[in-house]
Amino acid sequence: MPLTDCRLTLAQTNPALGAVQRNLEEHVAAIEAAHAAGSQLIVFPELSLTGYFLKDQTAELALDVDGPELRTLRELSKRISILVGFVERARDGRIYNSAAFLEDGALLHVHRKVHLVTYGMFDEEREFAAGDEFRAFESKLGRFGVLICEDAWHVSSGLQHFLAGVDAMLVPSCSPGRGVGGGATELSSETTWRTLLDAHAMLFQTWVLYANRVGWEDGVFFWGGSRAIDPFGKLVTRIEGFEPALAHASIDGGALRRARVATPLLRDSKPWLLARGLERIAAAERAR
Repeated sequence: MPLTDCRLTLAQTNPALGAVQRNLEEHVAAIEAAHAAGSQLIVFPELSLTGYFLKDQTAELALDVDGPELRTLRELSKRISILVGFVERARDGRIYNSAAFLEDGALLHVHRKVHLVTYGMFDEEREFAAGDEFRAFESKLGRFGVLICEDAWHVSSGLQHFLAGVDAMLVPSCSPGRGVGGGATELSSETTWRTLLDAHAMLFQTWVLYANRVGWEDGVFFWGGSRAIDPFGKLVTRIEGFEPALAHASIDGGALRRARVATPLLRDSKPWLLARGLERIAAAERAR
C-alpha cells in the first residue's frame, strides 16, 4: 500500500549490557510515551534489548521470536508499530543480530544483519551468523526495508530496497563516537553518518529513519545522533546531545511522491543491466 501520512518516534536509548528485563521495561515506557504523543511507529536502535558488546553472553541472551519478551512487545504493537533490535536464536540454533518489526499484535518481519563488522574494535562474526537477504515488507503504514548499521555502508543493500520500491528505510545502529578536535563542530563519525544517510535518502528517494544508541559500554562511547530525513535529503528531526531521548516527527507521503515525480530515478533504473554486469564480473572472477 502507498506510504500513509503518519507520526513516528525515534527512540535513542542506552541499553544496559545483558539486562534484557530492565531494557524491556525501558522499551515499554518509551512505547507508551510514543503512543501518548500520537505516533503510529517507533524505531529502536540495533540490539536495543541486550546491549552490544555481549561477547560470551551472546548465546545466553539470545531470544526466540515467539519468546515472552517479544510477546510483550507484540501485544503493545496493537497500539503502535515497533522496530526493535535483539539477539535472535533461530530454529536451527544459529544466532543472529536481528531487528523485528511488530504490528497489530503480530511479528511482521525479521531482518538479520547481513554485513557483520570484522574490523577495528569489532568482531561480530565471532558471535553471529550473517543474514543472507534484504527483503522489503508491507506494513499498514507503507512499504519498508531494514538496514542494520553496517548494512547501510554497502550500496548494494540500499539499492535492493530501492529497486523493491520501499517508502522508508529503517536504520537501527550501534555506532561509536570517533574523531574529535581540529576545530571540527561535530564528531567525524557523525559527519560520516550524516553524509551516508543523506545520500541514501536522495539517491534512493526514500524516507530514512535512523536510530542510534548512546552511552558507554566496554569502554566504548556511542554518540546517538538519531534522525529522520525526507526523500529530498532534508533533515526533518534530530536528537541533540549524547543522552537517551525520544524524537517525534511526521512522515509525509506526499513528499515521497513529489521527489519521485521531480526526479524519476526508480522509473528510469535498468536493473537488468546491473544483473548482466554482475554476472560478467562473477564470470571473470571464476575464470581467474
